Amino acid sequence: MNLWDYIRDRWDTLGFLTYQHASLAFQTVLVGSLVAIVIALLVYRSPLGSALTVTASRVALTIPSLALLALLIIPFGLGVVPSFVMLAFFAAMPVIGNAIVGLRSVSPDVVEAARGIGLPRWRILLQVELPIAWPVILTGIRVSTQMIVGVAAIVAYVLGPGLGSLIFNGLARLGGTNALTMAAAGTVLIVLIALVFDALLVLLGRLTISKGLK
Repeated sequence: MNLWDYIRDRWDTLGFLTYQHASLAFQTVLVGSLVAIVIALLVYRSPLGSALTVTASRVALTIPSLALLALLIIPFGLGVVPSFVMLAFFAAMPVIGNAIVGLRSVSPDVVEAARGIGLPRWRILLQVELPIAWPVILTGIRVSTQMIVGVAAIVAYVLGPGLGSLIFNGLARLGGTNALTMAAAGTVLIVLIALVFDALLVLLGRLTISKGLK
């Protein structure tokens, strides 16, 4: 059976797995991005704190995802929880670095001008610094999203949700009927999810980035 016939004939199951995969990726990127931005806000004013945090986030990305997932089985068992924790952890890493870089790139003259017109610190942060840093932060979110959509396939290793089960089962049955087609279907649908998410983030950027910053 060719790939398109396989997808058409099993669309009910594949549609549900695609929804699970997309939902897991969306939720973990959202949580990871929010945590990353909070961490960036706590350290960006300190040169040493910023440097250490950026370095730590880059080093964290070298941790093998399967190894971290296996370690998370010990406290959380199999299923959704270790899958979510691992993906949210990795989702935060690219965003942390970009958020710190974006916030530190805001010109001190701009901040000083905002102080000069009487804006309190919290309004300067929300109305000046974060909007100026947002394009860089959003780039980090885009990178994070593409990475997480792909990495989410391995959560099938701990019986997590999503399309990874198709790829794992297909590879485990190599030589059997539709084994390669099953793995290919999971791969194609993951790529489609990544493309849709990236298009939505591009649209978000067009709607939220000030024209003066483009």
